[in-house]
Amino acid sequence: MTEELELLRQADPVSADEGPWRDRPLTARAAARLEALTSGAVPVSRPRPVRRRRLVMGLTAASLAGAAAVALTFSGAGSSPAVAAPVALPLHADAPSVSLDVLARRAEARARTAGAADGPLRGSHLQSWYMSMESGPDAAPPVTVPEERITHWNDDGSGSELVVATDPRHPGRPVIHDNDGRWQTVRDGKVLHRKTYPAGSEAQHSGLASRTRPSTDPAELREQLSWLYGGPGGTRTTPQLLSALSSFRQEWTPGPRETAAVVRMLADAGGLRQAGVVTDRLGRRGQAYVYDGPDGATNSTRQMVIFDPRTGELLGLEVTFTKDEPEFKIKSGEVMSYEAWMP
Repeated sequence: MTEELELLRQADPVSADEGPWRDRPLTARAAARLEALTSGAVPVSRPRPVRRRRLVMGLTAASLAGAAAVALTFSGAGSSPAVAAPVALPLHADAPSVSLDVLARRAEARARTAGAADGPLRGSHLQSWYMSMESGPDAAPPVTVPEERITHWNDDGSGSELVVATDPRHPGRPVIHDNDGRWQTVRDGKVLHRKTYPAGSEAQHSGLASRTRPSTDPAELREQLSWLYGGPGGTRTTPQLLSALSSFRQEWTPGPRETAAVVRMLADAGGLRQAGVVTDRLGRRGQAYVYDGPDGATNSTRQMVIFDPRTGELLGLEVTFTKDEPEFKIKSGEVMSYEAWMP
């Protein structure tokens, strides 16, 4: 086993039958096309009009919340049944929680003690679950695909990318993989993509966003997120800001000062209510804050952002449906996407 895969294994060594993993559901993560869904613009899989459409929630969702698991059989390695039955993260009702403002002050106190070397890092370590959905009378049920990816860029412009099919809840079991729209199961830990880049490559293989050092001022950071990741609408609304934050976090791993700016930015933005304490999908305890207001033309999702209660570091983002989407065989309460961030 390569050194990189060993690092992935160490990131979540617990078994599937103990601790927080026991009976925990499979989930998925938010997508580059979340805004398309919430604005009512659904992408089609072919250039000509067709009745059957396929919507992929990529890079940060799922199937039946609280219902019986849907068993699907895929071709390919293992060809064993793959079960998808994720539900939203439950709140710990008896656990103390804090306001976003209090959490921001904690992060700011930590930032004041940070050293010169505690800056942001280009790249990220992400465990993601995303949902693929099809529409039409003969459409297959929604499918959740778990992946882990590590990207890194050095000061000299060299870097690396690694994507692995793995679900830390069920080590050793086959993992669902989307192979150009054809679902199959692959072995846990299968390398889907690996690339190393020599010095000087970053300018050619990464975008402006990954080369723009994030501001440590909350207002300036929001401005950056708006023009780098906000799209035509910028980040006028909290859902747009959270979507931009997800994209930003895929490019950068913030240091203490950038983390403090992120938490204060969200505290100042408004719209996020204090929800309570959750155990995230990597077994970490976190403070959860929820936006369940208007999110676009369909107003059909709820977004939850999860922070480390001691440091303010972003742990995860979860998007849950609040309305039925019959065209895609989605029920209210199902998780559309999930991202879990690691150092």
